[in-house]
Amino acid sequence: MEGVREDLLTHVKSRMLIGDGAMATQIYRLGAPVGQCYEEFNLTKDDVVAGIHRSYYEAGARLIETNTFGANRLGLARYGLENEVREINRAAVRLARSSVGKDAYITGTVGSIRGVRRQVLPASEAVEIYREQMSALLEEEPDAILLETFLDLEELSLALQVARALTTLPVMAQLSLIDLEVTRDGTPLGEAFLRLREQGASVVGLNCRFGPNDMRRALAKSPIPEDAVLSVYPNAGLLSITDGKYDYPSEPAYFGAMAHELHALGVRILGGCCGTTPEHIREMARAVGHLAPIDWHQVKKERISVTSRREPIAARPDTEPSSYPLIHEKVKTDYTIIVELDPPKDLSKNKFMEGAEALHKAGADAITLADNSLAITRMSNLALGALMKQRGIEPLLHISARDRNLIGQQSHLMGLHALDIRQVLLVTGDPSRFGDLPGSTSVFEVNSLEMIRMVKQLNEGIAFSGKPLTERSHFVVGAAFNPHVLHFDKAIRRLERKVEAGADFIMTQPIYDPNFFGKLKEATKHLDVPIFVGIMPLVSKRNAEFLHNEVPGITLTDETRGRMAQYEGARAREEGIAIAKELIEAAMEHFRGIYLITPLLRYEITVALTDYTRRQASAKAIVL
Repeated sequence: MEGVREDLLTHVKSRMLIGDGAMATQIYRLGAPVGQCYEEFNLTKDDVVAGIHRSYYEAGARLIETNTFGANRLGLARYGLENEVREINRAAVRLARSSVGKDAYITGTVGSIRGVRRQVLPASEAVEIYREQMSALLEEEPDAILLETFLDLEELSLALQVARALTTLPVMAQLSLIDLEVTRDGTPLGEAFLRLREQGASVVGLNCRFGPNDMRRALAKSPIPEDAVLSVYPNAGLLSITDGKYDYPSEPAYFGAMAHELHALGVRILGGCCGTTPEHIREMARAVGHLAPIDWHQVKKERISVTSRREPIAARPDTEPSSYPLIHEKVKTDYTIIVELDPPKDLSKNKFMEGAEALHKAGADAITLADNSLAITRMSNLALGALMKQRGIEPLLHISARDRNLIGQQSHLMGLHALDIRQVLLVTGDPSRFGDLPGSTSVFEVNSLEMIRMVKQLNEGIAFSGKPLTERSHFVVGAAFNPHVLHFDKAIRRLERKVEAGADFIMTQPIYDPNFFGKLKEATKHLDVPIFVGIMPLVSKRNAEFLHNEVPGITLTDETRGRMAQYEGARAREEGIAIAKELIEAAMEHFRGIYLITPLLRYEITVALTDYTRRQASAKAIVL
C-alpha cells in the first residue's frame, strides 16, 4: 500500500529496506541483444525500463535504482551518445519515479568509470565525468545517490567526494570485491568501510561479482564500523553461458534463505545485482522485508569492530632474475640488433631453431618472435622462447591482444616470468577474420596501450585484478610504431601515449625510404626511449608488391619497387640485400637500434645482414 515516506536513513533505523534487482540482465531477457546501450532505453524504449521498475516494486522493492549505471560521458561515448549525458540521466530519474508508488525511494545510480580494465584517467578528468552525471541526476531530485560496482577504493572515494560536494542527500557507496577479505588495492574490507564512512558515505556495502553466500562470508570475516549502515546486492551466482545465452544459477528461494543470514549480520538494505529477477526480490521481501534491523550489539558478539588499521598487502621483495644484456640498456651506448624470425606454421621446429642459433652466432642481441602475425596460426612463441633460453639465445616475444582475454594474458605473462623471459613487444594484433581460420573470433579485451599499463602493473607486484602478488615481474616492454600513415603527427601522439604508459623501447614497421630516418629522428627526439628501426630485405618483385599492396603498415618507395622489378630469382634476392644494406647504413646515421625482419624464414639473409651491421658498427668512429 502506498503511504507517506520518511527519510531513507530514518527508515533503515527501524525497518529493513528491500532494493530492486538487475536492470541490464532483465533487459537482455526481454530480447535486447548484448552490445546495445541499455541506458539509451530511458529515451527510446522507456516502456521497457518502466515495466522493469514496476515489476520490482510489485515484488516488494522500495529502493529503486535508476537505469544509469553506465550513463556517463565515457560510457556513452562508445555508442556516440556522449552529448546525451544530461538528457539520459534526467529521464531515468523521472521514469523510475513515475513507474512506482510514492512510498518508494529513488536512487540516482552511478557506476565505476575505471572498471575491470583499470582505465586510468587523470583525477581532474574523472571528477568532471562524475560531476556531469551526478549533477544531471540531482536536477530531478532523487532520494539518494548510489555509487556501485567500484573495484577500487581510491576511485570510489573520489566519486564519493564529488557526490558530497554536490548534495547533502544520502550517498550509498558499494564496493565490488575480487578477494573476500580485501579490495582490489589490498585494503581490508573493514578498513575500506571505515574510510568511506569517514569520507561521508551514509551507507556502505557490497554489490556484484559474488553471490549471497560469498558476501555473507566476507562480512562475517571482516570487522565492520559500529555505526555503519550496511547494504548488500549479490549476483544470482556465477554467470554461465549455454548455447550462446547468458544465465545465472541461483534460485529465488535460495535468495530468500540467504536473506535471513545477511539480516543476522546487520545488513539493513538488501537487493540484487546481475542475474537477479523480481522473483529473487520477492523472496527476500517475504523473508526479511517485515523485520526490524538486528541490533548491532547482537552482531558484535560474533565479530569485533575496527580498532586499528592493517597495512595493505605488499609484494614481497624478490631477487632479480639472471643477468644478461637487455636491449633497451645496451642500445644507449652501442649498436644493438634485434632480428625477427617467424615461428613455423607446422609441427617441425628444426629450421627455426637452426635459424635462431645462426642469428645468435652472427651477433643478434635478441631474436624476436611474432604472436601469430597476420592472424596466421603458428607454433607458440612461448614454447620456442623457452627452447631458445635453454640454448643461451635471448628471446623477445610479441604478445597480441587478439587471442587472449585478461585471464589468458596474465596467465601467459606469469608463464614468461617463470621462464625468465623478460623482453616483450605488446601489439594489438591483426583481426582473426583475415587469417587462416576466418571463422575464429578475436578477443581484443584490451588494446596495446592498455596492455602496456597492465604489464607495468605486474612489475609493481600487482595482478591485473588489483590483488598484490608475492613477487614483482621484471618485464622490459616494447611498443610497435607504424610510421606509414596519412597523419604522421597523430601517429607520433599515439606513440607518446605508449611511452607515457610505460613503454621501454619502440620497434617500427619496415622502412624503405633512406631519407625517412632523419625525419623520424627529428619527430621522436623528445622521447626518452630507444627506437629500433625496422628493415626487411626483399626477395622478389612479387614479394615487394605483396608487402606494398596487401600488408598493413608497410609502404615501399617507387624506387625500391622499380629496382626489385628489374630482376628475378637469385639476382632479385641480391638486389633486396643490397637495398637492405643501404637502409642499414642510412639508419645507423640516426639510430643505434636496428630491427631486422627475416623474410619467409630465410634466415641466411638476415644472418648476412646481422654480420654486415656488426661490421659497420665496428667501423664507425663517431658517437651518435
